[in-house]
Amino acid sequence: MGVSGSGKSTVGAALAQRLRAPFADADDFHPEANVAKMTAGHPLDDDDRRPWLEAIGVWLAAHEGGGVMTCSALKRAYRDQLRDHAPTTTFVHLHGERAVITRRQATRPGHFMPASLLDSQFATLEPLEDDEDGFVVDVDQSVDDIVAEATRHLTTSEEN
Repeated sequence: MGVSGSGKSTVGAALAQRLRAPFADADDFHPEANVAKMTAGHPLDDDDRRPWLEAIGVWLAAHEGGGVMTCSALKRAYRDQLRDHAPTTTFVHLHGERAVITRRQATRPGHFMPASLLDSQFATLEPLEDDEDGFVVDVDQSVDDIVAEATRHLTTSEEN
């Protein structure tokens, strides 16, 4: 989870490969209307996100043995909606300072989410709460280091 440009797709794919788990990118679950809205520079609202989150939740529930799904999951309510489908979901919050995220966004060509929506993403973001299964990883490091840190957290939590 995290704001646009935090590296969810790149880290998610690498983490899935490391864990030998199925992978899906939530961007692929957006209906065309959502993509068009974001492309036009308009942030999604909760009504736009609800069916998108339902589709993601269905994917998570279908992968009871584990899987890696990238998803912004910016609000607690969104994460709760996903957990309604897959209660054992662990969230990896890819967190970065605004300057780091802005730099990353500037280097990713062809993505439908314009950098102009970054402010709305940060305004919407609700950090993980103490009672949520998950942890925060700083994105201002290499993808390999991020994946290694996430893997350590995930395998440690599985052992407990």
